[in-house]
Amino acid sequence: MSVPRENIRNFCIIAHIDHGKSTLADRLLQQTNTIDTRNLKEQTLDNMDIERERGITIKSVAVRMSHTAADGREYELNLIDTPGHVDFSYEVSRAMAACEGALLVVDAAQGVEAQTLAHAYKAVAENLEIIPVINKVDLPAADVDGTRQQIEEVIGLPADDAVLASAKSGLGTGEVLEAVIARIPPPRGERDVPLRALIFDAVYNIYRGVIVFVRVKDGILRRGQRVMMMTTGMRYEAVEIGTLKPEMVPCDELAAGEVGYVICNIKTLEDTRIGDTLTALDQPAAEALPGYEEVKPVVFSGMYPANATDYEELRDALDKLHLNDCSFQYHADSSDALGLGFRLGFLGLLHMEIIQERLEREFGMNLVVTMPNVAYTITTTDGTVTVIEKASQMPPAGEIQMIEEPYIEADILCPTQYLSTVIELCKKKRGIHVRVDYIDGKRCMAVYQMPLAEIVIDFYDKLKSCTRGYGSLEYRIIGNRPGDLVKLDIMLNGDVIDALSTIVHRDNSVYLGRALASKLRKLIPRQQYEIAIQAAISRKIIVRETVKAVRKNVTAKCYGGDITRKRKLLEKQKEGKKRMKQVGTVEVPQEAFMALLKVNEEDT
Repeated sequence: MSVPRENIRNFCIIAHIDHGKSTLADRLLQQTNTIDTRNLKEQTLDNMDIERERGITIKSVAVRMSHTAADGREYELNLIDTPGHVDFSYEVSRAMAACEGALLVVDAAQGVEAQTLAHAYKAVAENLEIIPVINKVDLPAADVDGTRQQIEEVIGLPADDAVLASAKSGLGTGEVLEAVIARIPPPRGERDVPLRALIFDAVYNIYRGVIVFVRVKDGILRRGQRVMMMTTGMRYEAVEIGTLKPEMVPCDELAAGEVGYVICNIKTLEDTRIGDTLTALDQPAAEALPGYEEVKPVVFSGMYPANATDYEELRDALDKLHLNDCSFQYHADSSDALGLGFRLGFLGLLHMEIIQERLEREFGMNLVVTMPNVAYTITTTDGTVTVIEKASQMPPAGEIQMIEEPYIEADILCPTQYLSTVIELCKKKRGIHVRVDYIDGKRCMAVYQMPLAEIVIDFYDKLKSCTRGYGSLEYRIIGNRPGDLVKLDIMLNGDVIDALSTIVHRDNSVYLGRALASKLRKLIPRQQYEIAIQAAISRKIIVRETVKAVRKNVTAKCYGGDITRKRKLLEKQKEGKKRMKQVGTVEVPQEAFMALLKVNEEDT
């Protein structure tokens, strides 16, 4: 028998990166005896190797806990641990739609950071009950009163009743659970109405097909029940349903307010959509749940199989991965240099790195990845407006009337002593100053508008470097603006390598061209003929580097004798190299395609 609806609490943990979300989740699992102490490890809910290695949460994970409160009643607590990085904020919004409340974790030593602010605003927009938790109070640098003040002044939440905790030592874990029970409302929804369950995640299992994770909003989902997806109209039988502890535990029914999984023997990946509503076939609901707003990628890159015969394998891998992470988009693409592949859209550069790494680890793919870029809007001289995702789609310069690029508004939080270096960095990235807000005597928030293309590649790393790790960044897209942009082509022996072409601001084109050509000269292996590396704008060469030919000593056999014999051999070698150059093609290693990512100001 399931727990009464009044005794169910659905909540998520939200915070900035490294403020202790996953560690707090570990303590809650330990306190409620959900996981045996022998099986408990650091970041228990981070079940991907890549999450453990990087020490970050990438996927939201749901888990059910049972807890006997101080009043002696048994409560069912459904917790969703969420990521903190800006690239995975879509995961956070999906988790919030399945909850009634949120624990807002703030580091007592670091205070309110950019993502703390962003997640708190999202939670307010979703009408969630927010419980501030001041974590790491046992650190020598902890400033509890200062953090309370920041929560009240910067976020606008009352912090008098904030829970003081140390996720590392377990201090305050009981108080966190009591606060969840006392302050987060039970889920709304009736059990005796038609079934409506929100699909908030899904994974593909090679033996069982698609496993769907749901939050039941109305009605009761029973094992063996015939169900229907309201968006696609597909019909299935709920072969197995159950709860997540965090491993899957089968049960007979999931009632309104509960979170669990459903296995329906779904074989094809296209039939499952995150945000779809599951309803009963014999008594369907009148209307679907709101679902999620469609995600809009901001960074685009090409991914091609290193071995051309692996194209179909890459398509299958992307299908399966997209089911588990629908925040990236992809479509088939082709390149003169790299053959058949896919064009992918991501929420940021870290998101791109994670997807690439997951494809390589989980599916054994060997990939060539092209230079990431943003989407540009081009108005041609005949008035046609097109959106391009890669440089090779750009029309000739004479046909372009205007190019617009996406702009963002960035909130950068940092200690006041580093403000001047942050302003200098934003100026270099074509930033427009909006304002500076002083939070207290030690910290401030600089607000800048700048092109998305400038922050996509290395802005976050540079920000961390110039603020000694104390700077944090949150940004939002604010629309397109015209810019003086040009297409920078890279040519090898006169042939344009479309996969290395990029769109840059005219002022930076010479510096970037020189830096890239210099990198390529070191990366491209020497051939038996000379290789010319050129950077060009509208076929006008702006930079040239040369990879010298490997020279064989053809005169080694000549001992003394007439000089004309040696000359004849050298002339013959020169003729041979000319012929070789005419038919020779240059092989570009994978490192060259990644070279643009690593171009720093120091190289230019």
